[in-house]
Amino acid sequence: MKSPFPGMDPYLESHWRDVHGSLITYIRDTLQPMLPNDLVARTEERLYVGSEADARGYREIYPDVRVIETEQLPVRQLGFASSTALAEPLVFELAAEPMTETFVQILEVQTERVVTVIEVLSTTNKTPGEGARAYKQKQLELEQNGVGLVEIDLLREGQWVLRLPRGRVPLEWRTPYRVCVSRGWEMNRVRYYRILPRSPLPAILIPLRKDETEIALELQPLIDQVYRNGRYVSINYRKDADPPLIGDDAKWADELLRAAGRR
Repeated sequence: MKSPFPGMDPYLESHWRDVHGSLITYIRDTLQPMLPNDLVARTEERLYVGSEADARGYREIYPDVRVIETEQLPVRQLGFASSTALAEPLVFELAAEPMTETFVQILEVQTERVVTVIEVLSTTNKTPGEGARAYKQKQLELEQNGVGLVEIDLLREGQWVLRLPRGRVPLEWRTPYRVCVSRGWEMNRVRYYRILPRSPLPAILIPLRKDETEIALELQPLIDQVYRNGRYVSINYRKDADPPLIGDDAKWADELLRAAGRR
C-alpha cells in the first residue's frame, strides 16, 4: 500500500533513522545498473563522537539513553522547612558515543577515485553541533578535490546546511524539501531543485565525469519503496506529524487524510 500523501510523507520524518538507511540502499541499487562499466556505487559511513548536549533536539539518535533512577533529596540538606514540598527530579544518564552517517559514493573501479557523493541529509547534519560541523567540513573537502555532490533534504526541521547558501535562494523557492547538486568539474555552479510538499518528488540528474551523460534518479519510487518495505502503512495518521504541519499545509493534510479514510 502507498502513502496517502502524493509526495514526501511528512510522517516518515519521525522514523528517519530507518527511512534514511533504506533510502541510501535503494539509491545505490537503483544507480548501479545505470552506471558505466568502470564506475560503481558504494555505501560508506562517516563516524564521529557526539553527546546529547551537542545534539539539542535530536530525535531517535541515542536509543540507549534512559532514566536510571529517581532521586529523593533530604529536605534538611537544602535548608527548606519540613513542611515544604520538594519536587522529585528524574536523573538521566547522557550518552557520549560514536554516531555514524551513511551516504553513497560513485567511484572509479580501477583507481577508486571518488567521482560523486550522494547525501540524504539527516537530523544529525541539520542540528547545530558536531554533526553539522563535520558535514560542512566534508562539503569543503569535496569541493577542494573536485568531487560532485548531491544533497537531498527531505526533512522540514533543522538548520539550512546545503552547499548553496540560503540567502541566495529566492523566497518562493525555499520549499520544505529540496535538492542541491554540484558537478565535480564546476563547483562554482550549483543546481537547486525545489520540492513542493503537495507534489510527487521529482527526478534529479546525478553528475558523473565531465562529458558523460548524467543519470536521472527518480526519487518518488524510492520513497514509495521505503514506505512499502518498512510497513509504514501502520502509521497512526490520527495524530499530528512530528514535527507538526502548520497553516495551510496542516489543513491540506487533514483534508487529504480524511478523504483517504485515515483520519
